[in-house]
This record gives sequence, C-alpha cells and structure tokens, in this order.
Amino acid sequence: MTKRAEGGSSGAAFADALGAFATGVTLVTVADGRDDVGTTVSAFCPVSLDPPLVLVSLAAGSYPAELLGRVDRFGVTLLASGQRVLAGRFAVAGRPGARLLLDGVAHRRGEMSGALIADGGLAALECQVSQRMAAGDHLLVIGRVLAVPYVAESGEPLVRFRSGYPALSRAE
Repeated sequence: MTKRAEGGSSGAAFADALGAFATGVTLVTVADGRDDVGTTVSAFCPVSLDPPLVLVSLAAGSYPAELLGRVDRFGVTLLASGQRVLAGRFAVAGRPGARLLLDGVAHRRGEMSGALIADGGLAALECQVSQRMAAGDHLLVIGRVLAVPYVAESGEPLVRFRSGYPALSRAE
C-alpha cells in the first residue's frame, strides 16, 4: 500500500519513511556556564575528512539547539549497543542536566570542548562550531573536529530503526 505524504513532503507518511532509515545513535553534549546539557541525536553525519567536519541536526525549539546557537564547542559520543539506557535518559523530555544523567556512568570532561563525554562508546569527538543553518524545524550544526578523545578497539553500534534499538545480526 502506498502512503501519500500530506502536502507532498510532510505528514505521517514522511515520518514513517524516515523511521525506516536505520541510523547510528550519538550523544551530543555542551558545557554551559551553569550546567551541562546533552541530548540523544540520531541525525549525525560525517561531512569531510579534510578538514574534519561532522553535522548534527537538532530540533529548532529545543534547549540543546538554543544552546548550540550561542556556544561554540560541543562533544559527540558515538554510542555502543550496550548504551541503550543512556540514550533513553538523554531522549526524555524535561530531562535534568547531563551531570545527573551521567551519574553512575564513567565519563570525562573534554579538554578541548569542556563538554562531558561518556566512556564506553565506539568513539568520541570534540568539535568547534563552524556553521549553523536553520533547516525547516531543525538547526543544522557543522562542527570541525578538534580532538578524538577515544576510539574503541571493538564494539557494536547503537542503531535506531522504527522507533527502537534493534540488535544487529551479522551474516556469516
């Protein structure tokens, strides 16, 4: 059955189509003078190796988007499959500050960004905002990678697909 998106590009059919796109899950964190803020982001994309650039997309009306509209450095943790609970903590509306959400989770403060970076992911990046763009109901932030605090030697990614976190199966 074919679903038609209302207005040609929006509506439930479009949201369903995007949900059918599997994507890796990241944790984006920002150090604010008063507190540390973080959010789960599945709209993350490598942009360039030279210079090293990444893109994150945040809901325009969200506090993390407002914060990245004025703060120039942030951290990104590429989450591992065992970090579903952590991703869930940072996805809940009205969540407390990142320090409380990371209670009981090994983490560090990034030397270049000042952002909290969760340990146990597949990799972590520290970034400097190089460009911000409004795009519909989102804010796109392109960040230049300043440092790579760690890259795990092994592990499986946390993947978002159809509103859940399915386990990956490998073809032998």
